Amino acid sequence: GACYCDQACARTLDCCHDYARACPAIPCVVSQWSAWSGCAEPCKTTYRVRTRHIIQEPRNGGEACPALEERAGCVEYWTRQGTECQQSLIPALITTGGFGKARKKRAAADGSERAGYCVEFQLVSLAPGCRHSQPWMSGLREGPRVCVECQPPALHPPGQHCRGDGAGRPRNQLLHWQALGNHRCKGTWRRIRRLDTCSCPSVHSFLFI
Repeated sequence: GACYCDQACARTLDCCHDYARACPAIPCVVSQWSAWSGCAEPCKTTYRVRTRHIIQEPRNGGEACPALEERAGCVEYWTRQGTECQQSLIPALITTGGFGKARKKRAAADGSERAGYCVEFQLVSLAPGCRHSQPWMSGLREGPRVCVECQPPALHPPGQHCRGDGAGRPRNQLLHWQALGNHRCKGTWRRIRRLDTCSCPSVHSFLFI
């Protein structure tokens, strides 16, 4: 009788003798990735998206289609109307203080080195995602004060400050921070003071990105 390209026959073991030749496996084919979109929302740590579409569906047991959407972290510091976001709405993005040594060397090499500063914060809360993460995040604990350095290129004009440093916000206002490289490690802190000369202990020393 007639032979049909029904891939279920491979499971039921009743394929026609010429099934592999008459019904070759055809894999899924997808397009190239689109350009990245803008941030999903302004004034917060969110995501951007790129997509691709199916050009050819898989047939006869061919390779399945891969993911058609990909997301990546994104921060937009300007509203849709073109005004700068309020500092309190933006989490401070931080990383290990050791990252600053290499960054300072690069800044000095291209002549762009400028004086930075440090901000002392009182840690109020942190998410459970910080407990099982990179070693440098072990210095994040509720209660103790932490020291975060602001240095180029994170030092932004015109006010020469780092995003999320709490400058101009009420003293007791809770501010948000997030660890770079782990979106589950985040929390809140209160700004204590600005230090123009940085002498942070290494265990509680971090860096604005």
